[in-house]
Amino acid sequence: MAYKYTDLNARVDELATNSLDPELAKELNEYLTSPEFEKSLKEGMATYKEGDIIKGQVILIMDDKVLVDIGYKSEGVVRITDFINRDELKVGAVFDFYIEVPESEEGIPILSKTKADRIKNWEYIEKAFEENRTIEGVVVRKVKGGLKVDIGVDAFMPGSQVSVKPITDLDEYVGKRLEVYILSLNKKRRNVVVSHRKILEERREEQRQKLIETIKVGAILTGEVKNITDFGAFIDLGGLDGLLHVSDMSWGRPKNPHQLLKIGQKIEVMVLTYDPDTHRVSLGLKQKTPNPWLTVTEKYPVGSVATGKVISLTDYGAFVELEDGLEGMIHISEMSWTRRIKHPSEMLNIGDEVHVMILHVDPEEQKISLGLKQTQPNPWKIMAEKYPVGSVVKGKVRALMEYGAFIEIEEGIDGLLHVSDISWTKKITNPAEVLKKDQEVTVKILSIDPEMEKINVGIKQLEPDPWEQLVSEMPIGRHVEVEITKLVSFGAFAKLENGVEGLIHLSEMALEKVQKPEDVLKIGQKVMAKIININPQERKVGLSIKEYLKDLDHEIMATHSGKGEPVDVRSMLKDAIPSELLESTSKIEEVAEKIIGNGNPKRSEKAGGDSSVGVGKAPGPAAPVEDKSPPEN
Repeated sequence: MAYKYTDLNARVDELATNSLDPELAKELNEYLTSPEFEKSLKEGMATYKEGDIIKGQVILIMDDKVLVDIGYKSEGVVRITDFINRDELKVGAVFDFYIEVPESEEGIPILSKTKADRIKNWEYIEKAFEENRTIEGVVVRKVKGGLKVDIGVDAFMPGSQVSVKPITDLDEYVGKRLEVYILSLNKKRRNVVVSHRKILEERREEQRQKLIETIKVGAILTGEVKNITDFGAFIDLGGLDGLLHVSDMSWGRPKNPHQLLKIGQKIEVMVLTYDPDTHRVSLGLKQKTPNPWLTVTEKYPVGSVATGKVISLTDYGAFVELEDGLEGMIHISEMSWTRRIKHPSEMLNIGDEVHVMILHVDPEEQKISLGLKQTQPNPWKIMAEKYPVGSVVKGKVRALMEYGAFIEIEEGIDGLLHVSDISWTKKITNPAEVLKKDQEVTVKILSIDPEMEKINVGIKQLEPDPWEQLVSEMPIGRHVEVEITKLVSFGAFAKLENGVEGLIHLSEMALEKVQKPEDVLKIGQKVMAKIININPQERKVGLSIKEYLKDLDHEIMATHSGKGEPVDVRSMLKDAIPSELLESTSKIEEVAEKIIGNGNPKRSEKAGGDSSVGVGKAPGPAAPVEDKSPPEN
């Protein structure tokens, strides 16, 4: 460390005190205090003026100031706040300083490091501007319209000069060190405008020229996603943009590009086509890997079980990714053996890992059909073992349709009760006539088809078929008592003893012509009739009151001829003929006379008008009469 003049006297005193030669110390002290020494000291000491920039060495660091040796008779003083980077402030460090005051009243030079730096920085910036070269700066903060950049002095970078790409948030640049060009400089106004974009454009053009010289089909290049659209993405290859179409992103089903890529993402792509004249480039992503559809049948044979991830849901099913670029679909009908699925979201969520069975593979169409339920036991096959045909089970009416009812036998498994299997005898047109929803019913299993997942059940099969009894016990020609159950325009339906219904056609209701059924019959009325037709295949029975009356006429004529005991015809008529046809005694007389005479005056005379005749043997069965009943509705 260099000692100043005032320090030398103290040093001499110290030497005099400790020296073994006091006389020598005294002589030295006299010389140092002599006018000749002071003159020579002043002549050898450097002189400074305000505004000079000098170098100085730090000799002492205090709380608020720093002492600097600048080769003057006394140390210079600098504010400690001038040292922005405190890590650089160390004893012995050398810096440039600006002379603010050569010598204060205390004889001390006042220095400024900040002003020295600013002057030197301006000189550096002016030279960089003149030579059109780049300099580095640090982004200090965001300001209106751009960024404030410290390049030694404050500079302004417009938002349009930050990057070649649109910038949504300038805050992300704050604190970053950037290389910039000086676009304009005004020292008087202390106005400097810089650009980082210009550097990027120059580099981009260099890369572009280099890329144009080397690009070729099949080359693998690294690029940055510049823009994403519905049909694909534009990739910045470094001065040249290429199109990556959505169909070239994955071997699997085309996806939304926004789900696969992000703006700014770095990716490797293959050059598919290149036009040297227009510099148009088409790129591929999937082409970097082998086409998985070429080996799909070997890797995923039909019937095998694979694991995949649910990547999307639609109204008709779910798409499952088996591996990158290879997807299959689970149709909604293949999700559950028993549950009635309305939407795949009832069972699956996007991102779920599932085990599926390969049902069908079509490499040409690039389609794979998958099954979810097939990985679980088939309850329909269990049903066939548990409920063999002929079993009687209880179930609940789950739904009523026009053609029948669905009976839930077990949870999720229904049997179809067709409307024709509800009753042997009643003509039921809608199951709602006899069944209600949620009603518990007993049914018989008629058939089970596990492959088609169908079960047919019946109620009428719980009882013997009355038609078989009808054919054996009630042959054609038999006289039977029936109950009127329904009146229609063409006749009346009547129930026999075993519950089977037959039709009394309008033409078979009386000996005389009847206009309307309700003129002679009413619902609930019991009458005698003759079975004139039976068709077991179509389950039809034809009945006739008229033929019954004719048979009765034959019986009367047989007894009238003296072959039997006398009978009271009028009493027989009251029992056999509907009361609507016998409104009065005179009517009975008219009908009796007609039966006895059968419309033949000679026969009446032969009968002698006597209404009391004997009853002979009943005649044999009447010959079959043509069935006049209309077909069932």
